[in-house]
Amino acid sequence: MGHAFLSTIYHVFLPILFPVIGGALLYRFRGIDTKPISTLALYVLSPALIFESIFKAKISFHDISEIMIFSFVNLLSLWLISTILCKLYSLSMEERAGLTMVSTFTNCVNYGLPLVMLAFGKSGLDIAAVYVIIQMILVNTLGVYFAARSHFTVKKAVKSVFAMPSVYATLLAVLLRLLHVHLPDTVDKGFTMLSDSYSPVVLSVLGVQMMSVKRVKLPQTYQRAFWAGLFVRLLAAPLLAYVILNVIAVKGLLFSVLLILASMPAAVNAIILAEQFNAAPQCVSKCILWTTLSSFLVLPVILKMLT
Repeated sequence: MGHAFLSTIYHVFLPILFPVIGGALLYRFRGIDTKPISTLALYVLSPALIFESIFKAKISFHDISEIMIFSFVNLLSLWLISTILCKLYSLSMEERAGLTMVSTFTNCVNYGLPLVMLAFGKSGLDIAAVYVIIQMILVNTLGVYFAARSHFTVKKAVKSVFAMPSVYATLLAVLLRLLHVHLPDTVDKGFTMLSDSYSPVVLSVLGVQMMSVKRVKLPQTYQRAFWAGLFVRLLAAPLLAYVILNVIAVKGLLFSVLLILASMPAAVNAIILAEQFNAAPQCVSKCILWTTLSSFLVLPVILKMLT
């Protein structure tokens, strides 16, 4: 088992670490600003990857329906767990919003997609692309509602969903598939070049973001929310996903990919919403840092169990 665990780290996580470390070193020695690079990833590379994956995906409607059911049930279950923990620890409204964000907002895009590609190949990436789009929509609607109801409006939710370029890339890919359109080789190669650039770029950005997350000592009042966040993301989320996937009878590669994506660390972008909604941003940023660092130990174990 020890040999298999090390093999998983060597073949899957070592390649991921190179761009992450590169980004961390860039931040350390050059103080790089990731905003232009993140914009490139959000508006060019990510839509290209999503488009190519969905346009070429060999995935059935049954699989898509199972992904949708799992995503919805998993989000509601995570919200329920975070709500129970909030009441159990008598957390303030600010801490409750922060814990909800940490529990429900996962880094399935910048970290999850490259990991799935390395671990499961193109077939796994097809599944992950569908999951990511569904997750984006759920998080920007139900997720924001659960975390910050006082700031939520249907108009804002719809606007935030349709502000995501990947949604349009998905719609275009689905339309072309329905019309049985075949892209010229030159166009196909162009999309392939862009999608191949996605993983190293976003993993480098992840390295910068991990270094830039504020390392502040949390007030004593935030300690319970912090540990609750770690518990949900590192232990409860994988176990919960495992139970849900078995209950809805998901099997094979679909089971493996969804379990890994559901076990991702807290999303780095959650800190932006935490600051916007005053949802204990210090606590959220610390949870992001430690769940991400811990994931390099937790995720190889889950992958080993799946194989």
